[in-house]
Amino acid sequence: MSYGPVPWQQTQWDWRAAGNFVCGGAGGGLIVFAALSGAQGLALAALLLGGLALVGTGLVCVWLEIGRPLRALHVFFNPQTSWMTREAFVATLLMPAALAAAAGLPGFEWLAAVLALTFVYCQSRMLQAAKGIPAWREPLLVPLVVLSGLAEGGGLWLLVQPAHAAGESLLLALVGALVLARVLVWLAYRHRLALRAAPRALAALDAAGRWLQLAGSLLPLALLALVAGGLIGGALAAPLLVIAGLLAAAAGAWLKFTLITRAGFNQGFALVHLPVRGVRR
Repeated sequence: MSYGPVPWQQTQWDWRAAGNFVCGGAGGGLIVFAALSGAQGLALAALLLGGLALVGTGLVCVWLEIGRPLRALHVFFNPQTSWMTREAFVATLLMPAALAAAAGLPGFEWLAAVLALTFVYCQSRMLQAAKGIPAWREPLLVPLVVLSGLAEGGGLWLLVQPAHAAGESLLLALVGALVLARVLVWLAYRHRLALRAAPRALAALDAAGRWLQLAGSLLPLALLALVAGGLIGGALAAPLLVIAGLLAAAAGAWLKFTLITRAGFNQGFALVHLPVRGVRR
């Protein structure tokens, strides 16, 4: 069914749109952690370029989704109303800032981190602006998407620099806090959707949510606690951090992919007051 009172799944945004949220969010989060990590030289450049590559991949996915790719520059025409336009402007500033930081120019890594966080925020508002889809218009989706992007970026940081991360207790605590905050916001988000979203949308979200809670939150938090608490160290710490980072990033990516491609059910026609013949308005 493509229209009517029964909710139907939107078809305008598919895996390519999901790719923008998955790659862009994780890439933005990785750039933030690149600045927070205090890495220098080649290590900093690798983290920043990896984050930029993910952001660029997400933008390419959006470009592939456009019906007329040669008109992609039209995305810059409505900054006063469109969060997609604002995302494009922020991405345009993020690219040179991150490249300058990767080249070693002092201070630019913090500018890139601020722009990356703004980019992820624009993504969350762009999705939440789709008012016809209950799973997207929920206000708690904004912090959920932002926290997920940061948690995924922290997971990727653990994945690519496990030996260095093992000695950064504050950053390990930050990754754990982001993972915990993400799952708490998810639980509140899911509770608010209980009576608003279509049953099929809720079923898809519940399947992804189980992965988020168990594989993407409980296990990474346990592994981070073991390493940060000093219960496991030495050669065993690095592979445990790799597993924790992989789980935290993959679960968040799967949740966002599901949110776009499987939970995007329209509410259907909502007629609160029906006209009755012979009755005055």
